[in-house]
Amino acid sequence: MNEETDKILELGDDFDFDDFQVVRREFFAHTTEPAVSFNNCKFYVNSACLSKFPGTDYVQVLINRQSRVMALRPCQEGDRDSFAWCGISKGKRRPKQPTCKFFFAQMVSMMGWDPEYRYKILGRRAHANGEYLLIFDLTATEMYQRVSTQGEKAKTSRIPVLPENWKGQFGLPFREHRQSMQINIFDGYAVYAIKNSQPSEADANSQTGQGDNSHGE
Repeated sequence: MNEETDKILELGDDFDFDDFQVVRREFFAHTTEPAVSFNNCKFYVNSACLSKFPGTDYVQVLINRQSRVMALRPCQEGDRDSFAWCGISKGKRRPKQPTCKFFFAQMVSMMGWDPEYRYKILGRRAHANGEYLLIFDLTATEMYQRVSTQGEKAKTSRIPVLPENWKGQFGLPFREHRQSMQINIFDGYAVYAIKNSQPSEADANSQTGQGDNSHGE
């Protein structure tokens, strides 16, 4: 082995990361990472979300208005406000893309989004209160404009538009990034149903004693 390629630059214990920014993962290709999208009054997850929970066909969608974090919480079909995030096609689970005009409008209003844009948010699997779920920082979005050409149907651009607070920087300063990693998963969440449905008496009874971690709106 070449000795020159095996040398390590020793920076010492006093090396300071404070002047560094942690490059946002949105700046890299991430087709294998969990992600959700809001586009044209539709909400959908990608296949990577399903792969994180291979035995889960239903989730609850939880929104924290204070921290602007969304969580997808695995649940049973009979649970109140359960959302079928996948279907079966050719023997395989495939993400669904349901129309959800009210949910879409609520999100656009809360986040100040442009309803003509497509918004994509990366997520991470998390563990809290003995449960596994997917969490998404709604303030860290990739935005894609819908471009209209005369005589043609509007299409969503493949080139993302950077949020204003992302411009001129690669990511959060190192210290701020490290401090932002801890969040309280269930504090302040509201549960949303993607499709309008009238819960049955059995659904309501199944929720008895389960309302401590989240609350409906």
